[in-house]
Amino acid sequence: MTAEPTAATRPRNRRQLIVEAAGRLFSERGYHAASMEEIAAGVGITATALYRHFPNKYALFAECAHVMADRLVGALDELPREADQADVLAALIRVTVTHRASGGVYRWEARYLNREDRRLLRGKFGYVVARVTEAVRREGPGAEVELRVAAALGAVASITMHHTSIAQHRVEELLLGCALIVIGTDPAGPTGSKSSVQLPTLPVPRTRRAEILAAAVPLFARDGFANVTNGQIAEAVGLAPSALYRHYPGKVDILAAACLQAAGLLAQAVDQSLRDVADARDAVVALAATYVAYSFEHTALTSVAEAEFAGLPADLRRPLVLAQREHIAVWERELRRARPELDPRRARVLVHAGFGVVVEAGRRLRWRDSPDHRAAVTHLVAGALGL
Repeated sequence: MTAEPTAATRPRNRRQLIVEAAGRLFSERGYHAASMEEIAAGVGITATALYRHFPNKYALFAECAHVMADRLVGALDELPREADQADVLAALIRVTVTHRASGGVYRWEARYLNREDRRLLRGKFGYVVARVTEAVRREGPGAEVELRVAAALGAVASITMHHTSIAQHRVEELLLGCALIVIGTDPAGPTGSKSSVQLPTLPVPRTRRAEILAAAVPLFARDGFANVTNGQIAEAVGLAPSALYRHYPGKVDILAAACLQAAGLLAQAVDQSLRDVADARDAVVALAATYVAYSFEHTALTSVAEAEFAGLPADLRRPLVLAQREHIAVWERELRRARPELDPRRARVLVHAGFGVVVEAGRRLRWRDSPDHRAAVTHLVAGALGL
């Protein structure tokens, strides 16, 4: 156990150090998987000392979520109201990149906040979106401004969701260029995609195990994995809770099966989309259109796989990490064929930015699936990738 430093050596910014350490752990492991003991160890103090600053884990979690939002708001408040869109985005990017290790808290884990904290956070992020939208509108008319702004902010936020090592000044410059291109992209413009995407379909659940998985996914997506009970899952398929254990060792194994199903579907879709595509640019556009179609068609499954992945035990997470790396490698290879000037790290950052565009543009469209919505988001992804 780490000894508590004396009052003379106690850092004055201890509360800030705690929030930074907690934000990193919540981002990496998820709210429910992270423990106060681990957070305390990350700061070099005892759990008892940690509780002198925060009465419980929820209070610390809520502060982590608000701190990131407050930093973004503060960066904008330092700018003149008439600042142009490049300056506004640069300020947001600087904060996001500086705190990328803890910035993922608000993206997925904020769903575990209580109603009042969610309301306050919506107000803060609403202010951020409004400032960007205001700057964009000042620089010229254009269609779907709100959608373009959401997509650009998704590209910026994507840096909090991966660990690609790249110098801060390089990634800030790369994300700014990416966000500005997304904002300047006409969602109704052409991408070169020649046909609609045909995705592999989810298998019809013909076994009790498959029925349990199919019933659990929408519950996990709606309420969060940690908030769903075995009883709710069992009720959805007409079983006693104890009967679930005949098919899955535990609830976490149902989550792992959902994540593997998502990875398998996406891998099949990618293989199918690149069949007979020789041109590099066409290949990237095909990948973008496929990922967009997959996200709209399988929204619940996709959101569960992305939001809950971090909370899986290491042994269950390992095959998913490998599948994710293989997927990113395909994108990186095709993007570098289309844009040979990109090195592997910059290409990887842009690929993740494209994924961020899909998440935030899809949310802006409330995941209402239609050919027009799929096409619009695909155009924005193509913009983020510099096509």
